[in-house]
Amino acid sequence: MRKGDLTPDRDRVIEEHELQETRFSPETERNKNARQYQREEEEEEEESVEGIFESREVPSWKKQLTIRAFVVSFALSILFSFIVMKLNLTTGIIPSLNVSAGLLGFFFVKTWTKMLHKSGLLKQPFTRQENTVIQTCVVASSGIAFSGGFGTYLFAMSERIANHSGDAARGVKDPSLGWIIAFLFVVSFLGLFSVVPLRKIMIIDFKLTYPSGTATAHLINSFHTPQGAKLAKEQVRVLGKFFSLSFLWGFFQWFFTAGENCGFHSFPTFGLRAYQYKFYFDFSATYVGVGMICPYIINISLLLGGILSWGLMWPLIETRKGDWFPSDVDSSSMSGLQAYKVFIAVAMILGDGVYNFCKVLSRTLSGLFKQIRGEASWRNSLSREEEPPASPLTPKISYDDQRRTRFFLKDQIPSWFAGGGYVLIAAVSIAILPQMFDQLRWYYILVIYVFAPVLAFCNAYGAGLTDWSLASTYGKLAIFTIGAWAGSDHGGVLAGLAACGVMMNIVSTASDLTQDFKTGYLTLSSPRAMFVSQVIGTAMGCLVSPCVFWLFYKAFDDLGLPNSKYPAPFATVYRSMAKLGVEGVSSLPRDCLVLCYAFFGFAILINVVKDGLGNRWGRFVPLPMAMAIPFFLGPYFAIDMCVGSLVLFVWERLDAPRAEAFATAVASGLICGDGIWTLPSSVLAIAGVEPPICMKFLSSETNHRVDKFLQGSS
Repeated sequence: MRKGDLTPDRDRVIEEHELQETRFSPETERNKNARQYQREEEEEEEESVEGIFESREVPSWKKQLTIRAFVVSFALSILFSFIVMKLNLTTGIIPSLNVSAGLLGFFFVKTWTKMLHKSGLLKQPFTRQENTVIQTCVVASSGIAFSGGFGTYLFAMSERIANHSGDAARGVKDPSLGWIIAFLFVVSFLGLFSVVPLRKIMIIDFKLTYPSGTATAHLINSFHTPQGAKLAKEQVRVLGKFFSLSFLWGFFQWFFTAGENCGFHSFPTFGLRAYQYKFYFDFSATYVGVGMICPYIINISLLLGGILSWGLMWPLIETRKGDWFPSDVDSSSMSGLQAYKVFIAVAMILGDGVYNFCKVLSRTLSGLFKQIRGEASWRNSLSREEEPPASPLTPKISYDDQRRTRFFLKDQIPSWFAGGGYVLIAAVSIAILPQMFDQLRWYYILVIYVFAPVLAFCNAYGAGLTDWSLASTYGKLAIFTIGAWAGSDHGGVLAGLAACGVMMNIVSTASDLTQDFKTGYLTLSSPRAMFVSQVIGTAMGCLVSPCVFWLFYKAFDDLGLPNSKYPAPFATVYRSMAKLGVEGVSSLPRDCLVLCYAFFGFAILINVVKDGLGNRWGRFVPLPMAMAIPFFLGPYFAIDMCVGSLVLFVWERLDAPRAEAFATAVASGLICGDGIWTLPSSVLAIAGVEPPICMKFLSSETNHRVDKFLQGSS
């Protein structure tokens, strides 16, 4: 509960207590309440987290930043960048990897310190503060693989995506390692400086929840207790086992992928007709693991979206070929069925984004109003009374909060440093970005940077309330506004996409940093250490993520194409949004606009129904954003994820305690093993090493023709 919300309850409790004193024996009632309150305090002290760590010295902020922490962080950032990049270029669904980062960071440094301790060389023990620094650095680094736009706005600028979208004449900028690294270094740090002055307001005054940051902090705290360390050791063992199995399974599958549509990932599980509409299980360990991590409703929403689009809508629209769109166009042309797939998905994404933007913004403004009003009421009550009424029921700050607040406020980051850093980086960015993108005028960037701190605050505050970052929504807003401002004749498509990158990086890193401040607050990690770790992690990401993407880009010539192993679906979506913002709706096929309007409204209606039903029944209503993803990509990965959900569901019914303790470790092992296999597979592809076998499935009629052809040629 926030501080501003305490005031009415406090006054009501005091009034009730004074009323009781007029009806009962004052001394008896007061003593009774005092004893009850004392018992509650004693029980709270017994459950105190900080009481467990009270005897351990909290290192200074400089000692929390160790060389070993950043060595481990760099190694893990490479691993997680591969994982996020693979997810980015396949479906765009990226689960939270905070738990995995914290767990692996604990394991590696604990192993390191244990070896040094045995050899007598250990100088500094491993603390939860150092663990928090590692987790912060890894998540900041791998986060660049998402906010860097490698599967969205940045790759959407390429000629490959432009040709596929049918608008290469409107400007392209092919990926190059040099300009990508320079671009990320210019735009990725500004968001960090925008929210630093607000850290006390967000964490101490408003007491925002930040669910992901809080959960990560509780996990790290538990690792550093004797019982938690034992459980973490078992979890790492399980993770390592499934990591090995997943890696070997990826290696085994590689042998059967010598041609197009070969291998287990093209297995027609439900028959060849269903396979044509992408209904099959592709044996992906990654998405089985992602399905175990994602909530059930997300996986069900994905499957429902796949059934609605590929099971009903696209087969029906195909029958209108020659009427609604030309019959002689290629299946991937944006003048045919592909336009319906992309723009209807865009309409649902925008409908869901608009609704949630308005909802989070209204909650943000409402929460701010209550906070300000509550603070004013609290100060007025203090000004009227020199001492608050003595009562055993007067709310009291817990020992944990007292200790955490003291350490959180100990190492201040000067406001002049944050403000000066923002202005300096903004000035450099305004000078450099127009040199990279001729279409992005300096005054476009200036306008973005003027409004960016407000939007960064709104996103960080909204994430604290709902755990939902709307970075991509703010990015889409920049696409439409800057693209329309620039216009079609002045490179509006590229200007909009570049502006999207600027905006997304600011608001994304701002919410990430406030999440880290919350984690640091709950683990007694210094805000300075959190800030430095975030800066170093961001710098790592600006180097590692482009190199990982470049490996994918060079290894797979069909990267970004619809039927490839890495279709990068959101790159086409973002390019289409930029095109729509510049051209308007005149280029869409017949009745496509009507369907877009319908599904835009449908997405809003689903959200209204979901929120109107409340938590009890609303949790069973599907999510429009999740439903929209298979519209373009197909339902095959949703089937994988539902298999992961089924595994978890059965496990929870058979052995709930072990499922709760080890499900995340199993899922992380599956994701990490399959994700890291992309490194050797990419190296093999670059070296020209082809798999020896093509395992392909044919109908009996096609197989008969193939046999006849082979017999004739022999």
